[in-house]
Amino acid sequence: MGNAIKPVEWMGDHVKILNQTLLPSEVKFMEIRTAQQMWDAIKMLCVRGAPAIGVAAGYGVTAAMQEHVDKPVERYHAELEKVIDYLATSRPTAVNLFWALDRMKETGSRHREDANAVTQQALEEQAKAIEQYEENACIAIGENALALLKDGMTLLTHCNAGGLATVHYGTALAPMLLGKERGVHFKVYADETRPLLQGARLTAWELQQAGVDVTVITDNMAGMLMKQGKIDAVIVGCDRIAANGDAANKIGTYSVAVLAKHHQIPFYVAGPVSTIDMNTPTGDDIPIEERDWEEVSCGFGKRTAPEGVKVYNPAFDVTPHELITAIITDKGIVRNPDEAGIAEVV
Repeated sequence: MGNAIKPVEWMGDHVKILNQTLLPSEVKFMEIRTAQQMWDAIKMLCVRGAPAIGVAAGYGVTAAMQEHVDKPVERYHAELEKVIDYLATSRPTAVNLFWALDRMKETGSRHREDANAVTQQALEEQAKAIEQYEENACIAIGENALALLKDGMTLLTHCNAGGLATVHYGTALAPMLLGKERGVHFKVYADETRPLLQGARLTAWELQQAGVDVTVITDNMAGMLMKQGKIDAVIVGCDRIAANGDAANKIGTYSVAVLAKHHQIPFYVAGPVSTIDMNTPTGDDIPIEERDWEEVSCGFGKRTAPEGVKVYNPAFDVTPHELITAIITDKGIVRNPDEAGIAEVV
């Protein structure tokens, strides 16, 4: 089953994108046909979540290249390179974007001597393969996570790592959604996740739609709940995992990990192997996206800070591997993650 509404869908000649900036009040889709439109959709968080961004990028390349099929072969491949390089500038932290674009680039290279129509078909098939991989990964992550969790547990999650952020059950939400289908029930607390409220707007919406018992809390309530003994485990998604097991996720995740460590609560990070970046040695090497000041001082159109005040708005933080109980991937569980453990699943 998984997510009933697909955040990214290939329609044969364009990409259908769910505009997640409008959720939960409005369900509206966008038609993406050009590289510029896909760049904007990724940058403006209409499509978001590391796996979903990768899938969107693959289909974005395919859609954008349709208008170049009738050009000379050399010109077609020059345009392909430009489209891929351009989409790579949309967001810097989620490694799935670059993983997917690398696969599209490799596909183009393999077909450099072929007719453009053949290359175009190969690009489409590669984009579909990327989507299929992420779908399969979601199920495997859910299975592996359920092996660590027990029926009746109360879980805390931060940001949104469900079907809206992937293309199926999600990563951190996979055990909750898969468990629901199998009669395994969890109570879930969803951090609001400031400043864009992905937990309140998206996670709560997804879990409520699936019939999962979900309660929204503000980010600064997590510690109190842990102290009261109300949280059995924390599970979050990730946008990039470094070679040593450090994990980047939505801003605020690091704080939750520190709280979980203090209260001796397991802290799990869920993500497909495509989110592991062996070329990034540690979390210190992960580029952290900084976003517009208005997201903090004038979020959702209402001013909440003085005019002209300085704002610092990093979109992600990095949780050191020492704070992570286990990383749950589609290829297996890495307990007490370090470089050796990560290398085993890649």
